Amino acid sequence: MTFKNHLESLLLSMAIGLFRLFPVDFASWLMGRCWRLFAPLNARHKRALTHLKNAYPDMPLEEREKIVLGMWDNLGRVTAETFHIDRLLAEDGRFATDADETTQAVLRGEQGCLFVSFHSGNWEMCVQPAVRSGIEITGVYQALKNPEADKALRSLRENLYKGGLLSKGHQTARKLLSTLKAGGIVAIMGDLRETRGIQVPFFGQMAYANPIPASMARSCKVPIVLGRVIRTNGVNFRIEGRAIEVPVTDDRQADIEAATAQIHQIFEGWIREHPEQWMWIHKKWAAAGNAAPAQGMA
Repeated sequence: MTFKNHLESLLLSMAIGLFRLFPVDFASWLMGRCWRLFAPLNARHKRALTHLKNAYPDMPLEEREKIVLGMWDNLGRVTAETFHIDRLLAEDGRFATDADETTQAVLRGEQGCLFVSFHSGNWEMCVQPAVRSGIEITGVYQALKNPEADKALRSLRENLYKGGLLSKGHQTARKLLSTLKAGGIVAIMGDLRETRGIQVPFFGQMAYANPIPASMARSCKVPIVLGRVIRTNGVNFRIEGRAIEVPVTDDRQADIEAATAQIHQIFEGWIREHPEQWMWIHKKWAAAGNAAPAQGMA
């Protein structure tokens, strides 16, 4: 390991240790305030404002600034709450669940599914209802370049993913397919940029989208359960699950594109309800000017 990696790992360990000294409510509030104050100095603040302007062309700058500050506050809170995942899982009273019939069947252990969520609220806790039900989930994540820092953050999430937390890669894809075909549960983020994937309409523009969730669900004949976490008051959340079926026709690629577009249509509708809770810093959109036709919200 390089000196930089050692230093990063040390600072992360110190941050984890420090914020675990505080009650989770105070730690979350403090980190949120710090991010609200200092994150706007980062170049990503301007990027988020630009994305909001493109998504809401008639929105005044003052309102966009308010939303982005709320985003930073939420991201700071998520950071601190990640250090307290084990403690949050022990406090069921912080969570309310709103699940449709298919999602309830999954939570009862009656069928497998592919959980697909997005970076809104505290997305780390999206699988909390399943974990509370004793369901083992296999998760997918983007590994950090620093192996020691990556190990530290993975250990914080181990209670969420009893089926394993796997970094992206070809071997991982095979393991996920095997898990789904065996009736297991896989969780993956669905709003990340994937330039090697496809483009779908998203806030009136064409956005890069990952077709892998739709492809896996179709191949394994399992439903996709879209999940979102809404921060309702401080460190309290409402978790919602909504199932969709991937179409199966003679045109596999068209089926995958249709399901991926539907996922993003639902995500867009959810984001519009709580825009300050989504991560607007994503480089999500394709080239400027490549506009999509207007889409109705789910």
